[in-house]
Amino acid sequence: MKKVNLIDLFTVALDAGKEILDVYAQDFDVQVKKDDSPLTQADKRAHDSIMKGLNAINPNIPVLSEEGREIPYSERKEWSQFWLVDPLDGTKEFIKKNGEFTVNIALIEGKYPSLGIIYAPALDVFYFGRVGEGAYKLEKASQEGVASEEELLQKSVRLPEIGSRQVTRAVASRSHMSKETETFIKELEAKHGEVEVVSSGSSLKFCLVAEGKADYYPRYAPTMEWDTGAGQAIVEAAGGKVTRYEDNERFYYNRKDLLNGWFLVERKS
Repeated sequence: MKKVNLIDLFTVALDAGKEILDVYAQDFDVQVKKDDSPLTQADKRAHDSIMKGLNAINPNIPVLSEEGREIPYSERKEWSQFWLVDPLDGTKEFIKKNGEFTVNIALIEGKYPSLGIIYAPALDVFYFGRVGEGAYKLEKASQEGVASEEELLQKSVRLPEIGSRQVTRAVASRSHMSKETETFIKELEAKHGEVEVVSSGSSLKFCLVAEGKADYYPRYAPTMEWDTGAGQAIVEAAGGKVTRYEDNERFYYNRKDLLNGWFLVERKS
C-alpha cells in the first residue's frame, strides 16, 4: 500500500473538528445509545466528515468507526488493514464543555496500529505518530496553515517532550477511577515514593504519556477498540508501550469482541 500522507489525515481531522466545534458552540440535544452512552449531533457530523475524507485518501481501505460499528466479524476478520475511528472520543467531556474531547483515527495493519492521529478541536492541538518513525505534537493546529507533510513535521514538537522527573506521575480518568486503578497507584507509591495523579479526559490520557507528562496510564475499566487505537500508535511511536493486563502482551485489534480488556500504558523508559 502507498504510504498515507500525514497532511491528508491532518486535513481530515481538522475538517471533523470544525463540524464538532460548530455543534459545541450551540445548544445541542443529547441522545442515549443502546449501551447507555451519550450521542450528539457532533458525533454524527464528525463521522460523516471523516468517512468522506478517508474514502478520498483510499477508497479500498475499510473503516471501523464507533458510529458505524455494526460490521460483522465474519467480514472484518478478512481485513489485513483498516481505519479505526472514533469521530468524537469523550462525548461526556463534550457535553460538560470542558474541552477534553478528541477526534481519533488509527491505521491498523496486521492487528496492530501503525499510524495514529488525535486532534483536540477545542484545544486546537494535533498529536500524530507513525510506529517506528516518531510521534509529534502541533499546537494551534488549525492556525498554522500547514501545506505539506514536511512542513507538518518541521512545525511540530517531537515526543516525548519532557525527560525524567523526580516525581512519578500516573494519569487517570476523570470519570472512571476504579478500585484496581487505586490499588495500582498505591503499588507505585510503595515502589517510587510520591506519586502524582494527573486527570484528563478522552484519549488525551495517552497523549500525556507520549509527551512524557505522565509515566503510567492504568486503564482497569472497559473501553472499546476505537477508544485506544490512535492513542496506542502515538504512545508506541514515542517509544512507550501499551500492554494487556492479563498477559503483558502488546495490545492488538480487530478482535471478535470489540470491547477491550484492561491495559497499561507506559512512557518511554
